Amino acid sequence: MENNIFLEELISRYPELLPVENGVHKAAECLIMCYQQGRKVLVCGNGGSCSDSDHIVGELMKGFEHKRPIKETLKKKLLEYAGERGKYLSEKLQQGLPAISLTAHSALITAVANDTDADLVFAQQVVSYGNKGDVLIAISSSGNSQNVVDAIITAKTKGMVVIGLSGETGGKMNSFCDILINVTGRRTAFVQELHLPVYHTLCLIVENFFFGNQNS
Repeated sequence: MENNIFLEELISRYPELLPVENGVHKAAECLIMCYQQGRKVLVCGNGGSCSDSDHIVGELMKGFEHKRPIKETLKKKLLEYAGERGKYLSEKLQQGLPAISLTAHSALITAVANDTDADLVFAQQVVSYGNKGDVLIAISSSGNSQNVVDAIITAKTKGMVVIGLSGETGGKMNSFCDILINVTGRRTAFVQELHLPVYHTLCLIVENFFFGNQNS
């Protein structure tokens, strides 16, 4: 199975991730199933993990290593509707895998923090964006970030699947995640350094499944 190639590369480059290899595999399968069912992915985290959330969405929403031409039906409609500009759009636009970073909406986040409770900045968005069958990727190096844990709890009650990225203990997230990828280490910087190759591998596997037959 070609997905194994990406996992083998991951472990070859980062042997310390061997204990979470199975978790990465399960998380990739979960994301593929989510997209096969026409669902979406929400992502959240604080600080460096906030940047990771945006990074993950960037890899999912446009081409990562493969070209992602939009569907022929949409190309045709663009050409019919807007002529030359439609032709340009049909050639340049890429097929995305729907994903939303819950860290990116500063006006909403500050409104929730000011008017309600800062711990609810992600959970409030899960209430509105999240649907049964969607996936939440929740990132916390300690596993104890309350706003992330509250987002997880809210997601689970809405019938979502939760993939957690944490440090080795898993913290509070351990009790709520469907799949927990708890990399080795407890120091925030070292944990975050290992999260990046993990989520890159997830994005590579998912993209390859849907777009690997396209010319690169």
